[in-house]
Amino acid sequence: MPLLESNYQPPRLFGSGHLQTIYPAFFRTVTEVNYQRERIDTPDGDFLDLDWSRVGEQRLGVISHGLEGNTGRAYVRGMARALNRGGWDALAWNFRGCSGEPNRLLNSYHSGKTEDLDTVIEHARNSGDYSQIALIGFSMGGNLTLKYLGERGAGVDPAISGAVAFSVPCDLRASSQHLARPANKLYMARFIRLLHEKVRVKMQLRPGEIDDRDYHRIKNFKDFDDRYTAPLNGFADAEDYWRRASCKPYLSGIKVPALLINAQNDPFLPPACYPEEAALGSPYLFLEIPRSGGHVGFVEFNENGDYWSERRALTFISQTDAHIS
Repeated sequence: MPLLESNYQPPRLFGSGHLQTIYPAFFRTVTEVNYQRERIDTPDGDFLDLDWSRVGEQRLGVISHGLEGNTGRAYVRGMARALNRGGWDALAWNFRGCSGEPNRLLNSYHSGKTEDLDTVIEHARNSGDYSQIALIGFSMGGNLTLKYLGERGAGVDPAISGAVAFSVPCDLRASSQHLARPANKLYMARFIRLLHEKVRVKMQLRPGEIDDRDYHRIKNFKDFDDRYTAPLNGFADAEDYWRRASCKPYLSGIKVPALLINAQNDPFLPPACYPEEAALGSPYLFLEIPRSGGHVGFVEFNENGDYWSERRALTFISQTDAHIS
C-alpha cells in the first residue's frame, strides 16, 4: 500500500525522541482499567497469565507488550482503556515470566515465539464470546504480532480482522546493533540489568541448569542472546536467532490489514526497521512514519488522558471487518 501520511504532532517541548520514550515510561499513570487475571497452560507444559478488561462486547483487542514489559505498563493499560471506551473488550497477555511469577520451564519468551500468541488467540476464540479479534503489539510485541500474521498468511483465523504494531524492531540484527551504540548506552544497560534479574530467578528455580558466571561481561544483546536466548530456544547463536525471529521476512505474507507505525526519531530503530519496500508491495501492510513519537511514546495531553497511539489504533481496527463465513 502507499505509505500513509501521519497527523501526529508532539506536544510543545516533546519533539525529542528520547523524551518521548522516557516520559511515559516513568511519569504516565492510567486508571479506569480493572483487569481480571486468568492463567492458562501452554501445550509444552508452561503457563501464560492473561489480563482481561471486559465491557461485554463481541469484539476483542489482544495486546502484546514489549521486551521486559508486562500488562501493567502504562502503554498497555492505556490501550486497554481506549479499546473499552471504543466498544471492544481487551485481553492483555504477559509473556512467559513477565507476570510477576517465573515461568516453569528453563526457557521463557523471545521475539519470535509466536506459538504463545497463537495459544492466547485460540483460547479467546474457544470462549465463543468473540466474532472479531484485532491484534495490537508494541516493540517486541509488535514484532511477534506481524510475524504471527505473516507466518499464517491466508490461513490466519478468519476472526482476526486486522492489526496495529508500534515501534517495531522489524530487523532484530540491525536494531540490536543500533541499541549497542554509545548513544543508547542507558537503554541497553537497563535491559541487560532486567534480563540479569530473570537469569538469577531461574538459577534458584533450576539450579545447575543455568548460571550467571561472568555476567558483567555481557554488554549488549549479542552477548546475551549468544549465551542465553539462542541456546535455550533452539537457535545456533544470536545471528541465527535474529534472522529467524525477525518479522521483516514475513511481512509479505500478511493477508489482513496491518498498520505498522514507527517514528522517525525512535532511538531504538535504525533504517532497516522502516520497511517501505514491503509496504509498497503489499495490499495489506500499511506503513506510517510520524516525524516524532520516540519508542512507544506518541505522547499527547488531553482531557481523556488518551495518547495519539491509542486513538490511531482504535480508528484503524474499527475500519476492519472479520471474515467469518
